Amino acid sequence: MSKFNRIHLVVMDSVGIGAAPDAAEFFNHDANDTQSDTLGHISEHFALNVPNMAKLGLGRIPRDKALVGVEQVATDQLTGYATKLEEVSRGKDTMTGHWEIMGLNIQVPFRVFPEGYPEDLLEKIEAFSGRKIIREANIPYSGTAVIDDFGARQMATGELIIYTSADPVLQIAAHEDIIPLEELYKICEYVRSITLDDPYMIGRIIARPYVGTPGNFTRTPNRHDYALSPFGHTVLDSLNEAGVGVYSVGKINDIFNGVGINHDMGHTASNMAGVDRLIETLKLPDFETGFSFTNLVDFDALFGHRRDVAGYGNAINEFDARLPEIYDAMGDKDLLLITADHGNDPTYVGTDHTREYVPLLAYSKAFTGQGVLKVGHYADISATVAENFGVAATENGQSFLGDLK
Repeated sequence: MSKFNRIHLVVMDSVGIGAAPDAAEFFNHDANDTQSDTLGHISEHFALNVPNMAKLGLGRIPRDKALVGVEQVATDQLTGYATKLEEVSRGKDTMTGHWEIMGLNIQVPFRVFPEGYPEDLLEKIEAFSGRKIIREANIPYSGTAVIDDFGARQMATGELIIYTSADPVLQIAAHEDIIPLEELYKICEYVRSITLDDPYMIGRIIARPYVGTPGNFTRTPNRHDYALSPFGHTVLDSLNEAGVGVYSVGKINDIFNGVGINHDMGHTASNMAGVDRLIETLKLPDFETGFSFTNLVDFDALFGHRRDVAGYGNAINEFDARLPEIYDAMGDKDLLLITADHGNDPTYVGTDHTREYVPLLAYSKAFTGQGVLKVGHYADISATVAENFGVAATENGQSFLGDLK
């Protein structure tokens, strides 16, 4: 019998909590990640107001330096459990982080293209699509800046805007009035088909449609991600094969390419829309047992990569303020786990993710105890989920289910 009827995992995308032991091996431009600390540096430059996460133990997580403004609640006054987790995979991107959280160990990293995509790939895309590609956009670029800089040209010429980022992604931006969605998706599907393996092995191909006029472009909700499937059997597969409900919220379905997910609750337009969708999911009458998996991407996409400290800090405060609503929607034997998939320190050099520990916070109305768990690894989450539902775990991670009293 399951210890918890339902487990709800929320990933605060990129909310790291200090440099990982191997951070010297990962770089942002010319600097390694040893001085990165997403939550720590935000707390030093922005007034965090996170009383709910503090009560779960956020301020008690072992660190060399306390989080500024985050209460270190006395152990006997905590309402949950807390610790931090270390990544073992050779990457610091979204897919690697999420796949490891679900039990994989990715030792061959996805490809990134800091100088842009090679000419031979661009020529294949041009031959298939019948459209030229704007070569000047073929570098790591902000998604909003690239359409500001090249959207007018695309409207005039019908060329494709193809750009990348510090992540292993190839993004194609297209004005919906110039390149219809059906055509954009067809091009992205082709690009996906030719970049599954070396020498490209790109994590995701992303359709980025937009509308508007020069100086007033906006991206639409019609984004579509074409991902690789996980490189091995994850705990999501184990749950699905055992007939356990697996509910995805936000971009989780894209990250896993739908594998192991049997109830996709759809994309969400913002962090707060993601929380709304999670709460709706928790209230579904048919969701009596099972696992929900939510990604809140704004921390990363809107604030981390753009090095917006105030925006990032405000987003953390907004999420914390919604926790009581999530608690209210939970059943008496539900477990909530809050974590992250990597860091993205908005005070750091460059615009890349940062190699960091991530926090782990746990809450349940069924808890009779509380405290700080031992420092673990990302895959410990998958092992815990697997043990709770009595399904096969992977060879990675150790369950902490027995430590939750």
